[in-house]
Amino acid sequence: MITKSTSVRIRYGETDQMGVVYHGNYAQFFEIGRIEWLRALDISYKKMEENNTMLPVISLQCNFKKSAHFDDEITIKTTLKKTPTVKIEFDYEIHNQFGDLLCTGNTVLAFVAMDTKKPMRCPDYLLKILGD
Repeated sequence: MITKSTSVRIRYGETDQMGVVYHGNYAQFFEIGRIEWLRALDISYKKMEENNTMLPVISLQCNFKKSAHFDDEITIKTTLKKTPTVKIEFDYEIHNQFGDLLCTGNTVLAFVAMDTKKPMRCPDYLLKILGD
């Protein structure tokens, strides 16, 4: 499946008093990874919403291995797990600048029609871009 890597630097406000990244920020790192993964395919949440599609997260899992710290440069590796249906699933790995694995994770998002708020199938334009 398609993989995209994105690097970001840890900001001071993402850490606690010990300089360690607060665990809740990893959900935002996963979101950064997803947004950049979509952007690499010339898709954006904005375009999807303009086409009556939203993608709420319905499941999030994170397994912590090592801590990230203030001013670390982390790389978020985002991989589409399988061909989307009514859901789209991503796996993540986050490494620091030394190559240390900091965490692994997974999110599942549902395709939902904005006008009806009901689940829908993955849009055809996305499946076409993915080659399915």
